[in-house]
Amino acid sequence: MTQHRLNQLEIGQNYTAKELDSFVSTTDVVVLSSNEEQLFTDPEREYKVAGSYNGFFEHSSDNGEKYFREKRAYIVEKV
Repeated sequence: MTQHRLNQLEIGQNYTAKELDSFVSTTDVVVLSSNEEQLFTDPEREYKVAGSYNGFFEHSSDNGEKYFREKRAYIVEKV
């Protein structure tokens, strides 16, 4: 895997948790992981990018409305 800072993730590519951590820390994105809250517990574990979306719907608990957020969302699965 390359050592330069990632500015996007490629579908079908594998990344370590350490690389994903760096990416999330420097990029305004959402990452959905198949192993839930354990995504960053093992820095060397690899994840495959299964898909991505340009945005998502979010429900507001304040007013009960649903809003579309234009924010890149990636789906990753542990390898």
